[in-house]
Amino acid sequence: MDTRDRILDAAAQLMRTEGFARCTTKEIARTAGYSEPMIYKHFGSKTALFLAVLQERLPSFGPLARELATPPGGAAVRDRLLTIARAAIVFYLDSFPMSASVFAEPGLLAAHRAEVSEAGGGPQRVVTAVTEYLRAEQRQGRVAAGADCAAAASLLLGACFQYAFLCCFEQSRPDQEEIDAQAGSLISMLNPALTR
Repeated sequence: MDTRDRILDAAAQLMRTEGFARCTTKEIARTAGYSEPMIYKHFGSKTALFLAVLQERLPSFGPLARELATPPGGAAVRDRLLTIARAAIVFYLDSFPMSASVFAEPGLLAAHRAEVSEAGGGPQRVVTAVTEYLRAEQRQGRVAAGADCAAAASLLLGACFQYAFLCCFEQSRPDQEEIDAQAGSLISMLNPALTR
């Protein structure tokens, strides 16, 4: 395992248990077995490291990103939305404990938001990607012409986030069957509004 991977693994482990705000680069470096400057050799900042952890160490982000990057027209809209919902729930379940502490400190949140925006990231990107996917399907006639794609994307991802938040609050981790059932329920409610 190379240096960058060891740093990412240590950061993911500590961010899951300590949260982003409480986890220091010094502690990450110690856990990885390196000096603190080694982190900055591979990552420009703690936020850059956090973004790399989200993208490379959360297994659920990959399927979500791949699904959103796939051109429309292949699988049925309902099936793709179901895949998106499942991946979003798992992503939020995994990332919420890491990122929740950022919101406790306004200064940290502002700095984090500025750096994430500069890197072209942010939570709105997933909503935008789902909206664009639905609009592409709408142009092909597979989503109703009058459907509000932005509202549908917000409703879907907001419901996934809320479910994950409540699970984290209860300190319970649903199994895949429960996640699948929740995702299926959400899509069953949303699909009629998109296909009328």
